[in-house]
Amino acid sequence: MKRYIFSLVITILIVFTTSFESFGQTKASFGGYVRDAKTEEPLIGASVIIEGTQLGAVTNIDGYYEIKNIEPQSYTVTASYVGYQKSSRFNVTVRSGGIPNVNFELSQDVETLEGVTVRANPFIKNEETPLSIQKLSPEEIATYPGGNNDIAKVAQSLPGVSGSVGGFRNDIIIRGGAPNENVYYLDGIEIPNINHFSTQGSAGGPVGLLNVSFFEGVTLSSSAFASQYDNVLSGVLQFDQRDGNRREFRNNFRLSSSEAAITTEGPLFKKEDEERSNTSFIASVRRSYLQLLFQAIDLPFLPDYWDYQYKLSHKIDDYNELIFTGVGSIDDLTINAPDDFSPEQQAVLDQIPVIKQWSTTSGLSWKRRFKDNSGFMTTALSTNILNNQFEQFQDNVNQEGLVFSNNSQEQEIKLRYNYTKFLEDWTINSGFIVQEAIYTNSTDFAGDRRGFSYENNFNFTRYGANAQASRNFLNDRLGLSAGFRFDGNTFTESGNEIYKTFSPRASISYTLDEKRKWTINASAGRYYKIPPYTILGFANENGEFLNRDAEYIQSDHLVAGIEYLVTPSSRFSIEGFYKRYDNYPVSVIDSVSLANLGGGFSVLGNEEIESVGLGRTYGMEFLYQRKLTKDFYAILAYTLYRSEFTGFDKDEYLRSTWDNQNLITFTGGYKFGNNWELSARVRYLGRTPLAPVDQEATLRAYPSIVRDYSRQGDLLLDPFNQTDIRIDKKWNFDNWTFNIFFEVQNAFVQDLPSEPSFGLRRDDMGDIIQPRELVRIEDVSNSSLLPNLGVVIDF
Repeated sequence: MKRYIFSLVITILIVFTTSFESFGQTKASFGGYVRDAKTEEPLIGASVIIEGTQLGAVTNIDGYYEIKNIEPQSYTVTASYVGYQKSSRFNVTVRSGGIPNVNFELSQDVETLEGVTVRANPFIKNEETPLSIQKLSPEEIATYPGGNNDIAKVAQSLPGVSGSVGGFRNDIIIRGGAPNENVYYLDGIEIPNINHFSTQGSAGGPVGLLNVSFFEGVTLSSSAFASQYDNVLSGVLQFDQRDGNRREFRNNFRLSSSEAAITTEGPLFKKEDEERSNTSFIASVRRSYLQLLFQAIDLPFLPDYWDYQYKLSHKIDDYNELIFTGVGSIDDLTINAPDDFSPEQQAVLDQIPVIKQWSTTSGLSWKRRFKDNSGFMTTALSTNILNNQFEQFQDNVNQEGLVFSNNSQEQEIKLRYNYTKFLEDWTINSGFIVQEAIYTNSTDFAGDRRGFSYENNFNFTRYGANAQASRNFLNDRLGLSAGFRFDGNTFTESGNEIYKTFSPRASISYTLDEKRKWTINASAGRYYKIPPYTILGFANENGEFLNRDAEYIQSDHLVAGIEYLVTPSSRFSIEGFYKRYDNYPVSVIDSVSLANLGGGFSVLGNEEIESVGLGRTYGMEFLYQRKLTKDFYAILAYTLYRSEFTGFDKDEYLRSTWDNQNLITFTGGYKFGNNWELSARVRYLGRTPLAPVDQEATLRAYPSIVRDYSRQGDLLLDPFNQTDIRIDKKWNFDNWTFNIFFEVQNAFVQDLPSEPSFGLRRDDMGDIIQPRELVRIEDVSNSSLLPNLGVVIDF
């Protein structure tokens, strides 16, 4: 059957290819803005050229340029301006259906002689975060192999980033840290999670909810966080959304094996005699039909979801801009009783929860640039809500015999302010955040070993302030930055003792040679995170909060590395990192650090804890990255690391669930002629340590699975090794583009690791045999090849 599906997909691809090849190609155009990287002032008269051609343009009074009559394909585009470093954008895919603006931010060059310019390093960095920072371009995001247009999977191609092994999960695990140690920003608006069916108290889930058509870049900082970012221990992921088209209406339609999405954008309030509008929008909606596929192949659960995303931009004048943005999802995980009995399917049917969840985030930000170009300020007001209904039954099909129920809602209302000032050679950044947290929870442990229920709600204020100063010395060869922040809250017992969360950080970067090829970087910092609301809101049967004495989780980072710019488009780097944790929550009932939890679909932290755990993650990371040149691009990274945490015994470090020790990632592609592209992703993750199942306790608590966390690390899953391959082909017609892609996940049919599965002994009809007995389900091959055919239309 699998071979038949594979052959059918290949046949369809060939038919589409041969059918469209006879159509003629057409010319295309694109434009964008060139601005000063520091002040964001438009650069008038800047030159923008397409490398290897005679095509180019010069920016107008608004800093805007447009290049026309271009043959649709991929190019390197370079912007230059006297007194500034040249900047190049690689892998700019030009198509007749329209492309987003190709914008440039040029940095002044202190060593530039009159009429001479120097090329800037194409790999993003700044004084606050000179290392451990990676960025993916829109083209790399859009054609990511095996990602199925899922931004969370795309992020897993970045160095040091892995996902959970052995389950239907989409966690982002950075250098051995738990999934809930990261924060996510959408144009400066913080969003609590980026996945459908997210694990409350954590951030992972099976499917990403952000639309890849929105982004002009994804940036990861895995250490050396600037002081404006709060509540982060492992990573900051920034999703930069592009503005909607201010000149004309454009649409994007995407259809794949599991979902359909449409994105529309254009100007608002544009007059007939105007070339562009000061107001633009971009909006999308996506619908899953994965539940139909799951039902067709008789799987025991049906994931059904919707999501939406929007951005409205309004330019008040040359110095003020308003942005209104938001994202939301509706998730419904229902039970589907298979027609035929199998022990494996029955175990999943017993243990899978019933989930109904929705989330929304919206925010309004105002950016004001000072008229003397001495700085800018940003003010953002946002709110986010996560509503989670999670239930598990003895009989999930008929929803009888309640085992566990959690009906809760988290809401945050945030005011965030940032002020940036340029004082001669110094850049000063300061700001504050004030947030109201509202939490309601109704939990019933009816069939759980805890055996009680409670209802409660609370609201409290969380606040923080930050400051940072940065400067370059020695003709920009030496960069220094230092800053601090503190945070507090009105709920926990020590929440207002802000001296306990004083978090200094500093970084240094030095370019060793005049050609600026060799650079050494180092940073040190202390970071804090308040425990999740599921922990703070946990109560006993009398409604008394048991975790008000919880402390902020502390993490100290020390990172150092060296970078070599091999060519203007490629680099090699080595980094060493050490992270030390303190005050990590430890489960009272299981005596295990919560760093070892959060990889399932339950609720993380809805239990009594003590802030006594320690932890450490450390290792080395090797990276080679090449932007698209000579039709080839690649990211190759190897991370060697350890991740260990303690329970109540601070002298005994146990391997965490994220301690895979070896992580290898490769993502690359080759662009052939006639708009063909072949790309591949290879991931290798070392053995995953887990706690074995306590079979006696599980038999008493079934369908809940109870683990023996005193033996954390005794169970080791086999290494994870998967190769995904994708083929893209584009056709360009008058004002529209047709793109068909075919990808194969697990192309070499490698056996993927999965956790041992347990269920009750049953007869051939599926009835439980008395007396009840827990048995291990015989391992089933998990080496399937998953083809995916999709189309993308821009018009």
